Amino acid sequence: MSENPHSHYTEDERILVSLTHSPLDVSEVVSSVKSPKAGAIVFFAGTTRDNFEGKAVTHLEYTSYPPLALKTMVSIAQLVKKKYDLTAVSMIHRLGVVPVEEESILIAVSAPHRNAAWRAGEEALEVCKTKLEVWKLEEFEGDDEGVWRANRDEATGIQDISRKSE
Repeated sequence: MSENPHSHYTEDERILVSLTHSPLDVSEVVSSVKSPKAGAIVFFAGTTRDNFEGKAVTHLEYTSYPPLALKTMVSIAQLVKKKYDLTAVSMIHRLGVVPVEEESILIAVSAPHRNAAWRAGEEALEVCKTKLEVWKLEEFEGDDEGVWRANRDEATGIQDISRKSE
């Protein structure tokens, strides 16, 4: 991950955040938070599902402004690490096209005890969903229009009329 220009890692804080156009590596993210001081690792993978509100989804496409998004990801990681006394935090978000069944976000946290890890993992995800400057375009089967959404559950989308077929 250190070769990625859109990543941030601090050895002393044990925080890794990254934005990438490559498929995500689950084992790499989990390994990045392992520690002999940690008795628990909590891992979350957000994947592209094949439907939304009864419409067949072909893929999602994510975009962001990486310098701002990375800064926000570091802030979120630092917040949960301090609040829950975590051993390590890793958050990776994929940009570009993410096909059905592939991961768009991976979050792993480790802590001395499971309760802190559970709560921190969920909070990291929820704060990412509300604050992270990442947007997604949902593409539907048989539809020339995609729908842009803030990367939040229940968020209202705006149809992208510039992509309509003529």
